[in-house]
Amino acid sequence: MYGSLSRLRGLALSVAACALPAMAIAQTPPILAGPGTIEPDGTVVVPSFRLPPSVHLSDAAKKALPRTPSDPEEPMMRAVAAGQAGALRARMPQIMAPRLDALKQIYGVTTRDDLIAGIPAVRATPVGGVAKANRGKILLNLPGGGFIMGAATGTGMLESIPLAGLAGLEIVSITYRQAPEFTYPAATQDVLAVYRDLLKTHKPQDIAIFGCSAGGLLTAETMAALIRDKLPLPAAIGIFCASADARWGGDSQAFGRPFQALAQREDSRGYFKDADLADPIVSPITSPAMLAQFPPTLVITGTRAFEMSAAVNTHKELVRAGVDADLHVWDGLGHAFFYDPALPESREAFDVMARFFTQYLKLKR
Repeated sequence: MYGSLSRLRGLALSVAACALPAMAIAQTPPILAGPGTIEPDGTVVVPSFRLPPSVHLSDAAKKALPRTPSDPEEPMMRAVAAGQAGALRARMPQIMAPRLDALKQIYGVTTRDDLIAGIPAVRATPVGGVAKANRGKILLNLPGGGFIMGAATGTGMLESIPLAGLAGLEIVSITYRQAPEFTYPAATQDVLAVYRDLLKTHKPQDIAIFGCSAGGLLTAETMAALIRDKLPLPAAIGIFCASADARWGGDSQAFGRPFQALAQREDSRGYFKDADLADPIVSPITSPAMLAQFPPTLVITGTRAFEMSAAVNTHKELVRAGVDADLHVWDGLGHAFFYDPALPESREAFDVMARFFTQYLKLKR
């Protein structure tokens, strides 16, 4: 999903399926219209109710909440239906340039295009370069985009520029293969190729991997593939706005769109149409033995995000497996809320990320 915060609406096509969902808003306390019902299998039919902004939101976040329903998935779905997804993805540099230029100014970061193992990439580096003590360290970013619209030049930079500036190190973001042109496991194969290439110049303990939305799930799938192939694991990973579960299940999957004042949409397998979602390489959450081998993991989500339940469950299972895992949840915010740099909560989230990777990459600040 991607957002409908007012200041992001002009970028709807550029962040397809990857930012903050629209949220219902009211100025009065929540009032139930009447009792609901419970079906024989335990399914609860929830009556209509009011959902005011969370009291925990900043004033900026409250002001940014949409005032009318808007389906953030619609532009992406139209592009797919018209056979234009690849063409739209290719236009990301032009579409995103003004926003990314502003983000570079805010965080003091420069970017340059690259090609790693034949995979298109963009490197984000602090202005003035990386401190000498941190030059051997690197973050690999896997952009969000619903496995359809992820691009290093688009959502990749929304995720990487702030973190590169705050953590003071180089981040490389890649545009991996995705639907509808390709299906699973194309994206994982691309990440493995890039990771193998990075291992030629970096020690595994000097590499960390993170992603948001589809990129967050892909991060977990990459760990499973590295474990399967007996490759050295990175120092740490970040699963943001996502989980280690390709089924994206749980309570929040049911209330995510209604919390945007939108009707439920039938799920489309897309990139995973031929995959077995119970396979531990696709959904590592299904294998405690697999999870037990994960490196330290940071999980980030929001209470109105469709992935919240799966993200919280991923954290629970990682902890149960003995992994050093942190979970941070922002109340009243949705999917990829930190894509809006005007929100204090966005800076809070990136600060959390920077501290986490500073700790596990042993960065010098």
